[in-house]
Amino acid sequence: MTKFKMYKSTGEDALFVSVSQDQLKSQDSAKETTTILLDDQQTYQEMDGFGASFTDSSAYLINQVLSDEQRAEVMTRLFHPEEGIGLSVIRNPMGASDYARTVYSYNDLPENQTDPELSGFSIAHDEADVIPLTQKALELNPELKLFASPWSAPGWMKTSGSMITGQLKNEWYPAYAEYFVKYIQAYTSHGLPIHAVTPQNEALYEPGHYPGMLMPAEAQADFIKNHLKPALVRNDIQSKILCYDHNWDRPDYPLTVLDEAAEEVDGVAWHWYGGEASAQTKVYEAVAGKEVHFTEGSGGEWIPPFEQAFSNVIRTGIEILRNYSKSFVLWNMALDENNGPTVPGFGKSTCRGIVKVNQQTKELTYTLDYYALAHFSALIRPKAVRIDSSSNEASIRSVAFKNTDGSIALVLFNDGEETGNVQVQLREEELLSFQLESKSALSILINQGK
Repeated sequence: MTKFKMYKSTGEDALFVSVSQDQLKSQDSAKETTTILLDDQQTYQEMDGFGASFTDSSAYLINQVLSDEQRAEVMTRLFHPEEGIGLSVIRNPMGASDYARTVYSYNDLPENQTDPELSGFSIAHDEADVIPLTQKALELNPELKLFASPWSAPGWMKTSGSMITGQLKNEWYPAYAEYFVKYIQAYTSHGLPIHAVTPQNEALYEPGHYPGMLMPAEAQADFIKNHLKPALVRNDIQSKILCYDHNWDRPDYPLTVLDEAAEEVDGVAWHWYGGEASAQTKVYEAVAGKEVHFTEGSGGEWIPPFEQAFSNVIRTGIEILRNYSKSFVLWNMALDENNGPTVPGFGKSTCRGIVKVNQQTKELTYTLDYYALAHFSALIRPKAVRIDSSSNEASIRSVAFKNTDGSIALVLFNDGEETGNVQVQLREEELLSFQLESKSALSILINQGK
């Protein structure tokens, strides 16, 4: 007997609500029916999971501003596979990003000093908030995978002499590779294995008001091939290397890196602030055997709530997964009532966190990003394999996965302007028929009993 577990979002006051079969409206006979065909014989990528980032700001808010009870609640609701939404990927910045209270690396020095042996390397900064929370997340969800990305090398390694602007100097490529080794070893010593690293966050963007580092494609290929990968091998480190870590609009960048360093690169990391998700497939098909990951996308005040903002995360998430991504990672795990804290001099922040922690009132709020992620992460579990899902109507978007327990997770989104009839079939056998309102999301877990 087939059993269904379903969650529906229809508006700001009805996000990720559990619904039964009886609560779904029956089809309107006056309307055409959209058929979603599921084929579990046709398979694609295996999922690592869904998540967000413990930026310095996020970790501080959750670990220091919230009460012990609030912290326990939010961590459970974020990471626990049964009592929460089971987030299973964390992408931690290596040092300061734009969402940090100060500008810092793991090897800061006074002006005009250098440390070729990295004798002053220390992750003490992370031991206050980032590491305890990451350890707790792993305890709550043992299938958690950790990704790490630097926004900048230490200032003394760069042409600017600062973590803000500039490029990595050629003579410091070997030292910077060792910087990654020390980071991975330090995290491992805290019981936190690093699944994958990227050499540079948003390597084509050189912000003037927060840490960043320009790293052209040829430079990244050289760094990975001749320095980073050999350093990992030398130290028997298994962490994967993902190149690029930037927007969909420049697939030429990862293609250049893969052309020059394919053997040393495990995959490509993408962001959504420019271009289309189809770029992921373009690169995936051009270079066989390389993983696809989506490592950063933030919602914020530039997209109005609810309809556009929630719809954007669901719609884009479906497209990201349909274009071979093994992960779907949003940006800050938590931000405050002013969308911060941000580094000094950053200016107005418009980003939205997965949760909001009000520093004045200590109130904890789950944002629409939390509920949008829930539509995916609560049903599509780590190691789930994407299966074919096709629709005869483009406005009903879908993506489907088969979990390791045999259950099938289906995420649907009605991107049309009207309520539509939907019928779900598995290998041409009808499973469900119902109406789906305009701009509504429905996630279905299908268990076919013996």
